Amino acid sequence: MTDLIFRDAVRADLPAVIALLADDVLGKARDFTEVDDAYEKAFAEIDADPRNHLVVADAGGELLGCMQITYIPGLGRHGAERSLIESVRVRSDLRGRGLGRQMMTWAIDQARQRGCALVQLTTDKTRADAHRFYRNLGFVASHEGMKLPL
Repeated sequence: MTDLIFRDAVRADLPAVIALLADDVLGKARDFTEVDDAYEKAFAEIDADPRNHLVVADAGGELLGCMQITYIPGLGRHGAERSLIESVRVRSDLRGRGLGRQMMTWAIDQARQRGCALVQLTTDKTRADAHRFYRNLGFVASHEGMKLPL
């Protein structure tokens, strides 16, 4: 994919992004395929926040993947900033071809250039393939993540 670029999503990308989120085993149960007020509001808030980036992998105007990157300031690690990567999705017909690796490598490079002390993410315990993928990129399961649905 020689014409592949990574860029911040624009409002016109929203339908394709939510389709990517829903085109997933877990996403099918928690995401929708239609743009509604909740997605519009979330997109507007992400877009307005300089620490949040909804990034798309774009090949000639065709969206192949997406991820959200949030930069978190903190006092821990001597005032270090962290990069949190979430909602990583690759179009289902392109999975296993290296696009996810390109996306993550790009995101990690962005964090390095920004001076972040670490990149962190969570991945569902049922996603054995994702765990292997992230370990192959050098991620270590150093903490036990917990969530409280509200």
